[in-house]
Amino acid sequence: MKIAVLGAGAIGAYVGAALHRAGVEVHLIARGAHLAAMRERGVRVLSPRGDFTARPPVTSDPGEVGEADYVFLGLKAYSYASSGELLAPLMGPRTAVIAAQNGIPWWYFHGMTGHPLEGRRIEAVDPGGSVTAVLPMERAIGCVVYCSTEIEAPGVVRHLEGTRFSIGEPDRSISPRCTALSEAMIAGGLKCPVEEDVREDIWIKLMGNVAFNPLSALTRATMAEICDHSDSRDLVAQMMAETLTIARAAGCDPKISIDKRIDGARRVGHHKTSMLQDLEAGKRLEIDAIIGAVVEIAELTRVPAPTLRHVYAAIDLLSRTSLVS
Repeated sequence: MKIAVLGAGAIGAYVGAALHRAGVEVHLIARGAHLAAMRERGVRVLSPRGDFTARPPVTSDPGEVGEADYVFLGLKAYSYASSGELLAPLMGPRTAVIAAQNGIPWWYFHGMTGHPLEGRRIEAVDPGGSVTAVLPMERAIGCVVYCSTEIEAPGVVRHLEGTRFSIGEPDRSISPRCTALSEAMIAGGLKCPVEEDVREDIWIKLMGNVAFNPLSALTRATMAEICDHSDSRDLVAQMMAETLTIARAAGCDPKISIDKRIDGARRVGHHKTSMLQDLEAGKRLEIDAIIGAVVEIAELTRVPAPTLRHVYAAIDLLSRTSLVS
């Protein structure tokens, strides 16, 4: 098995280090100071489960890696359409792509045999088919990340919590390629269940992302502060309720209560969401996959979602004006 990690940032480097520790042939593709540090000293993982150092091959040039059995994508979803030149050298006839992204993936309606929206393209995450052109649907393995990491220093990844990477085929089959990947991830000390319908995990995680990410960027508040403010907590609950209704209209029925989901977020404490961190760092906000696609699916399924629409309008404006400034 040969795995290439394209975008070996905090999550990608952590996964790559774990796989390398299990004896898998893994290649990390990164850039900048992080790349230089990993080349010189390897990947240093600091974790409550035990610190370790792994020294997989690291490069900035996918051409040095060549064709892989799997490509683990650690890029932001909005980068997929422009990543064709990076992906091309890694792609063999049967290369599978694991997109460890937040929100709704470009392949969401692929493989949903019998559903009215089967094969429907979601413009928010696949504008004009630009992502599908780079990442054909049949290559996709769904992946939902329940793992928190951060780059503490170049080449140093701090693992904060969680080791679960739920994976699954868009067509709900339990495929040999998913089973083999799961076994490799587990050998590296990670949890990697193969789900019959990974879409349920997508929506369960998205319930938190769709509310807390944009609200935190708009208010500059941590997750705990949003939960502890009664009106903003009510706003989160309303956004989650609309999201559940959209999920069910789109053919998925997540089994989780809104109160349980909010209480789980509250226990995370004074954590800044990734969207707030990106805003403070002057980076592009990942709003299309996290909330834009949800609003689009609401339109496709004719589900009223006024709260999500209003918050999306506000965060979209913030995204545009923050990039201008």
